[in-house]
Amino acid sequence: MKQSPLIHVIGGGLAGSEAAWQAARAGIPVMLHEMRPTRMTDAHNTGRLAELVCSNSFRSDDQQANAIGVLHEEMRQCGSLIMRSADGARVPAGSALAVDRDAFSSAVQEAIEASPLITLERGELTGLPPESWGNVIIATGPLTSPALTKAIQGLTGTDTLAFFDAIAPIIYKESIDFSLAWFQSRYDKSDPMGDGADYINCPLDQQDYEAFAKALQAADTMEFRDWEKDTPYFEGCIPIEIMAARGIETLRFGPMKPVGLIDPRTGGRPHAVLQLRQDNALGTLFNMVGFQTKMRHGAQTEVFRMIPGLQNAQFARLGGLHRNTFINSPILLDNTLRLIADPRIRFAGQITGVEGYLESAAIGLLAGRFAAGDAVEITVPPPPHTTALGALLNHITQGADTRNFQPMNVNFGLFAELQPEISCKGKNRRLKGRERKQAMALRALSDITSWADSPIAAD
Repeated sequence: MKQSPLIHVIGGGLAGSEAAWQAARAGIPVMLHEMRPTRMTDAHNTGRLAELVCSNSFRSDDQQANAIGVLHEEMRQCGSLIMRSADGARVPAGSALAVDRDAFSSAVQEAIEASPLITLERGELTGLPPESWGNVIIATGPLTSPALTKAIQGLTGTDTLAFFDAIAPIIYKESIDFSLAWFQSRYDKSDPMGDGADYINCPLDQQDYEAFAKALQAADTMEFRDWEKDTPYFEGCIPIEIMAARGIETLRFGPMKPVGLIDPRTGGRPHAVLQLRQDNALGTLFNMVGFQTKMRHGAQTEVFRMIPGLQNAQFARLGGLHRNTFINSPILLDNTLRLIADPRIRFAGQITGVEGYLESAAIGLLAGRFAAGDAVEITVPPPPHTTALGALLNHITQGADTRNFQPMNVNFGLFAELQPEISCKGKNRRLKGRERKQAMALRALSDITSWADSPIAAD
């Protein structure tokens, strides 16, 4: 008996929302299942779709020489709801794409609810999708409920991997001391919405910095449960106090690096700097960049107020820690994200082992298009490996080391290598540095065009 063309998408985060949107754009009806607010997670605060639980930044929007910026533009070409909503909720952040988190998630939800082909159903799925669901995308993210995680483990026969993700605090702008802090982007870079002064900078001299780093090292942190103690951190989201424990100078070469910044009070570069990035459209809330933490709340307020300019800081949200889970995708999934053990099921988003908001949404975009193709018996090929979308997909389904599979952000190291140029003397010339990145970016945005305009994607 032929299955219904209805696609079931489980999970209303960035990946699930994007998957549902892409399938609906192709004319396929979708049932989008989201357990919040019926069942909440440790990290979410609302029941809105595509809620941002960590940073409000989608990172660089530079499409000429930055891999994440290339991914942004490829997704725009593919009619991405996440990118449309992000562009509409943009706040100043230098060359980065940062958003008002409430405006962003509201825009996603409004679009989903307005679509005549998408039905939103609230409630938790506590086991595997019923056999009657012939076309399923699981996009439950890094906070997949224990019941569904257990069911997935039973189906795949492998252990689900896990890592910890830490959240940075958010501060009320009015509580920052601007006799010490100032506005400036590194090297005065800006985006169309900014003016080269998009970040708040709090300077530390050597004495301030060393006292702060030592306080971080000695701070009281949250205890792990027994089952959490062997769970590794993702290197791109290490708690600030863990970085401080690696050495007194570590922070100065990480999130507190002072390069590209001049303290207007001294006319010189400070010893170290904390940067804060705008977190909402009103400009009343600012996020401590790179300051994800697992310190206890009392320790956070005490230690962070040691930073000049934050001595009277008031926190709209303190940092936190939650466990993220992901599957060993290169073993479990085919090159269209189908589960080899049960091909009616696809996985999408961060649970597949990509790291980052846009990377997660990108895998949702791919899954939505692949599932839509299946619904009407059209083969949708994977995008070229020369593109950001294709490079990410290839990494999680074929290219990664299955013995040590870890979450990965998009980067040019995942793209198909460039062919050497032939010099005027007839010799091979390999591009390097920024020239290489620009060539890869130009090739990607050219190669994605025909895939983005494929028939299954038509409105």
